[in-house]
Amino acid sequence: MSEHIEVQHELDTCGLLCPEPVMMLHNKVRDMIAGEVVKVIATDPSTQRDIPKFCNFLDHELLHSEEANKQYIYMIRKAAE
Repeated sequence: MSEHIEVQHELDTCGLLCPEPVMMLHNKVRDMIAGEVVKVIATDPSTQRDIPKFCNFLDHELLHSEEANKQYIYMIRKAAE
């Protein structure tokens, strides 16, 4: 990761399958303040498709995504309300 992203929340969805990771993310984001960042850790490969679509649909900013050690890591900034 080229820049440091300050993370306020972390969501571990390892072991969960679609649609659970996105449902949990939706609930987490609902409780966050606009501009806060959540780090999502997932093991379901479908999150590579689902999380960017979720962000695009709800105008949240996908700051970073990576795959490492069979895990998918996402950094998402909540959109202004």
